[in-house]
Amino acid sequence: MPRSSSIPEAPRSCSRRETGLHSSGAGLLDFDEVLVRAWPPGQVVGTHSHPFAVKALVVQGEMWLTEGGDTRPLKPGDSFEPGYAAPHAERYGSKGAVYWAARRNTRPD
Repeated sequence: MPRSSSIPEAPRSCSRRETGLHSSGAGLLDFDEVLVRAWPPGQVVGTHSHPFAVKALVVQGEMWLTEGGDTRPLKPGDSFEPGYAAPHAERYGSKGAVYWAARRNTRPD
């Protein structure tokens, strides 16, 4: 399926710092894949978890992430890192949201 030109593509070749998907200590070298996730306006995703860890960067729109009873707004430039199998919920703004998500598919030690 052709990609809409309004959805920012994940970088093909740049440093971890340039993507914004970095943090002190851990980089992306231990992640298995990077995906572009685009969500429609007003989408609500109830509490769920994934069998992988995620390090993500919001690149378009706005969203709210709820983890451990705390909800925080996220806008372009903000990052979030739900841990392996960490319960969380998501709500997307009036224009939807796009984020780049690096996944680590193996269970942590």
